[in-house]
Amino acid sequence: MNALADAAPPSAPPSAPPRCYALVPCAGVGLRAGVGGPKQYAALAGRPMVVHTLEALDRVPRLAATLVVLSADDAQFVQAVPGWAGPRQWLARCGGDTRAHTVANGLAELQARGAHAQDWVLVHDAARCLLRPEWVDRLIDACLDDTVGGLLALPVADTLKQADGGRVAATIDRAGKWAAQTPQMFRLGLLGRALAEAGGAVTDESSAVEALGHAPRLVPGEAENFKLTYPGDFALAERLLLNKA
Repeated sequence: MNALADAAPPSAPPSAPPRCYALVPCAGVGLRAGVGGPKQYAALAGRPMVVHTLEALDRVPRLAATLVVLSADDAQFVQAVPGWAGPRQWLARCGGDTRAHTVANGLAELQARGAHAQDWVLVHDAARCLLRPEWVDRLIDACLDDTVGGLLALPVADTLKQADGGRVAATIDRAGKWAAQTPQMFRLGLLGRALAEAGGAVTDESSAVEALGHAPRLVPGEAENFKLTYPGDFALAERLLLNKA
């Protein structure tokens, strides 16, 4: 990861506006999902989950390309998403052992394909398959002229409890608390440096950028943009997808 942070990427012409790229880390194994394999390939409404995710990103014209980052031994993507190749559909088998490593490797791949430090990268979870193009546009509109970048997120509405041994240890004040979603949108150079310094333990890109002392913008998201993690999430997502169809 340090190579991206230390390298000096080629500079774009001063007059060239920054481009927007999507990066989808797709190297996880989905152990908590209980679907018998990587959850991004679980069937939802008759198609693999990741297909729904990528189709939404593909319908955002302002994205110069979407890069999917797989593990080196992934044998399912080409069957799940046949024909994913083209000027705006990129693939790289450089996934790491953590989400942060996978994203960092993806940033290096974008750089190798011509992306510059000042270009924007929108990192999105493959498991947030109810994404809609207009939500991505909302994020881009809010962050394109921002000095830091930002993320989709939702203000926390539920009462929060701190657990201890399966019992409530404390009630936590929910005021000012937001639940992070994706996409999360940052400059390639800033995000690369942030991930290099934060290491592999961070669970989202915003956390790494925050560790550098920056305050990412919170852009209101939607409740439907939830991450499929547990078995019950799949049944709910399927119902929503079928209703949308």
